[in-house]
Amino acid sequence: MQNFIKINENDNVVVALNTLSKGEIVTVEVQGAAKSVTALEEIPAGHKMALCDIPEGGEVIKYGYRIGNAKEPVKEGAWIHVHNLKTALGDLLEYTYEPVTVEEKRTEDVTFMGFNRPDGKVGVRNEIWVIPTVGCVNNVATAIAKQANAFVKGSVEEVIAFPHPYGCSQMGDDQEHTRKVLADLINHPNAGGVLVLGLGCENSNIDVLKPYIGDYDENRVKFLVSQEVEDEIAEAVEIIKGLIDYAAGFEREPISASKLVIGMKCGGSDGLSGITANPLVGRFSDLLISKGGTTILTEVPEMFGAETILMNRCANEELFHQTVDLINDFKNYFKSHNQTIYENPSPGNKKGGISTLEDKSLGCTQKSGSALVKGVLQYGETVKTPGLNLLSAPGNDLVAATALAAAGAHIVLFTTGRGTPFASPVPTMKISTNSRLAGKKSNWIDFNAGVLAEEGDFTEETQKLFDYVIEVASGKKVCSEAAGFHDMAIFKQGVTL
Repeated sequence: MQNFIKINENDNVVVALNTLSKGEIVTVEVQGAAKSVTALEEIPAGHKMALCDIPEGGEVIKYGYRIGNAKEPVKEGAWIHVHNLKTALGDLLEYTYEPVTVEEKRTEDVTFMGFNRPDGKVGVRNEIWVIPTVGCVNNVATAIAKQANAFVKGSVEEVIAFPHPYGCSQMGDDQEHTRKVLADLINHPNAGGVLVLGLGCENSNIDVLKPYIGDYDENRVKFLVSQEVEDEIAEAVEIIKGLIDYAAGFEREPISASKLVIGMKCGGSDGLSGITANPLVGRFSDLLISKGGTTILTEVPEMFGAETILMNRCANEELFHQTVDLINDFKNYFKSHNQTIYENPSPGNKKGGISTLEDKSLGCTQKSGSALVKGVLQYGETVKTPGLNLLSAPGNDLVAATALAAAGAHIVLFTTGRGTPFASPVPTMKISTNSRLAGKKSNWIDFNAGVLAEEGDFTEETQKLFDYVIEVASGKKVCSEAAGFHDMAIFKQGVTL
């Protein structure tokens, strides 16, 4: 196994797969000829080394695209990182639709063992969810779930509370987004039954929330206003007993993989994210879509610098304009709060070898694979069109993963080079970019894509990942579920009263 990789033939850097020692010689193909380059200094694993002299202001090319400009002259064999590389991105941009031709493949269908719901949706879990309308009843919701789990039976897997700090003292779009996301989760098919727990005096009380929920099965969704009963916990547990009886009537049965909706997110990236885990998820996405399934890509700020790749894969011009709005609306959100649009990645990302937002974004968008974009979703909107969808949400891990669940994802694939134990309302599968992380944090990591930096084969690992997702959809718990973790975070955008 070699210690470095040149990702694209047009790149003027290589990425160290293992630490390159000062004086170590790497041999790569440059313009059709072999070239030997000596490392002028130690190049940490995941970081970049120059393959040629780059003048001050010169472009640094990775993935075949510019990831920034040199702050100073960079010598051949030098380490390239934040000390000598800066973003080349600007402010709001004008875009032109230049559609690319994408061959839409179809492959043989497979099935998973899931739950058919009366409304035509399918679930990969059969849980009872307790969803508070407001943060004031968070602890009550948690206490209810704890007591009610004693009555779980049959195909019902668990009673879960999803506390959050919102639902009151919010204004405008901020309150609207909270109501939409709560309604989306109430309608999510992974929940066989739902108790909506209100306080009674909150802005987003149950009567206000019901129009957002829309038509619902009265056997599946129940409501309780805490201020209207003497003992809200005892009342709620009795209600949940009935929900368990109802949900226990569902059994797993074979369901086409075309019904699966999979969210895609990355966080705590390193220099291998765009080389191993993210392109692996992209190949998984293409494979699922070839079977009629659906994937959702989010974290809009981490599309900045790579957005034209997605724009030109839009299936039509209307979707192109929606994607332009997706990008520019998020830039304007940054500007409205006097924040820099192209802020560098997080400290963990930098330590792992990510130098600029372009570097991060070009790796991030690898998760989209090569399929056409068939849908563009606003925050709180649910997926309607099979195929690849783009979703408006920030990069924050918990907020974005919750947004994916609210959009209809049954499972979230989360790639990481640093590791994280968090969960979301749906099974959240952690995919490591490197084998060291997978070995060290086996209690966090569900699938190791790090083998692709060693001797792994993309075709083989794509099939392994696909098979693993089918297992999870059929009931296998991911690490965060086995640990009992269930998180939810709503995108806070406005004023708190």
